[in-house]
Amino acid sequence: MCPEMLLGYSHRERIKNLRSQEDPTSHVVQPSMAARSSGLARHRTHEVQRRPRHSYTSAREEGRAIRKKLGQLYVQEGELEKEHYCRALRLPNRTHPSVPIGDESQARVVELVGEKREFDFKPKGHLEIGESLDIIRQRRLAHVSGHRSYYLRGAGARLQFALQNYTMDLLQKRVTIFASVVYSLDPSHFPDLNLAGTGEVGVAGYFMDHAVNLKDLPVRTVCSSTCYRAETDTGREPWGLYRVHHFNKVEMFGVTSNETGEESSQLLDEFVMLQKEIFSSLKLHFRVLDMPTQELGPPAIRKYDIEAWMPGRGSFGEISSASNCTDYQSRRLNILYEENDGNLKYAHTVNATACAVPRTVIAILETHQTKEGTILVPEVLRHYLGMEVIDKPKYTPIKYIGPNQPNCPNLPGPKKQADFSFSLTNLAVSQVWYIRS
Repeated sequence: MCPEMLLGYSHRERIKNLRSQEDPTSHVVQPSMAARSSGLARHRTHEVQRRPRHSYTSAREEGRAIRKKLGQLYVQEGELEKEHYCRALRLPNRTHPSVPIGDESQARVVELVGEKREFDFKPKGHLEIGESLDIIRQRRLAHVSGHRSYYLRGAGARLQFALQNYTMDLLQKRVTIFASVVYSLDPSHFPDLNLAGTGEVGVAGYFMDHAVNLKDLPVRTVCSSTCYRAETDTGREPWGLYRVHHFNKVEMFGVTSNETGEESSQLLDEFVMLQKEIFSSLKLHFRVLDMPTQELGPPAIRKYDIEAWMPGRGSFGEISSASNCTDYQSRRLNILYEENDGNLKYAHTVNATACAVPRTVIAILETHQTKEGTILVPEVLRHYLGMEVIDKPKYTPIKYIGPNQPNCPNLPGPKKQADFSFSLTNLAVSQVWYIRS
């Protein structure tokens, strides 16, 4: 049994034990409340007053003891219920019966889309392409923002905006709400987080403590947001755009009902269809994977990953995912829907990445490169990019004059290291456009 399953089993056993303590307490409290509030209790008080003095005093003392015990039981019941709820929150969602069991190697290929391009030359990686075309800069940035940061310049910056705008335009006919999400999170609800790693967090917060009418479901939203990741494993993809601290992403988020139990599964399939439409229009070769149990986060009952073929890497790389979280998020965020009779029920939520910009840029650069070193822009992006081919710019207004170069020019003033004590430590990605008059 895997550690995750053992942890879940341990939590369930402790919750079961807490329930066994809580139930007897409730059985004592509830009858005591009934006796205390019923007319029978008042009738017995009159009977007691007609008894001898010592009997009446004894009854009053017994009543005080019962009230004291009742107060203690109230406190104990509340503490047990609170502990039970806190432990229950730590349990992961259940998994769909069709989900493969195991680690990443057990992922099941659901569909293979598009043709893998054949090259008559050795394809380059995206960083080599980007540096040769002067559209990506990742070297010599330690003084600005540290490792895993980057600049997109010229056509590289325009490609980022083109992807975001194209995706938003394509989805605007299919969604209900456009959202611009916040990046910082309320510490009272998310004490361990400062910046959101995905737009899903902000959009889910938009629905927090709200109810949607049944006739308006499902609600489909899309947002374009900046996301932040720690990426603490420095040994994986240390260079390039595949693992970075700061990137832009277009995210879909849906809220639906739970009348038949199939609504969220249908919405998940709908989001995956939209993802496939986007990546197919970019002429990418990709596969859809049904991810196994150990690859599911705690909220997800089922997750599909989409991996694009990246010729420069010589392998598939994840560019998108879609998850059905059923009522896991809605129970924690109090997202409900109102039935026709006025009753409130917990909604189901579904989320899916429409376009994670840096990884989609990787797939485009490596798939559509030419022997001459240029990039053929996918047809659907040409209107947004304003060009059919990305070529090396003929004009670059800046020149590197820092250390570690063979022919260092004579610099004016005293020879000392520039003071960057102000340190733009939070900068992880910038877009640079040069405009010539």
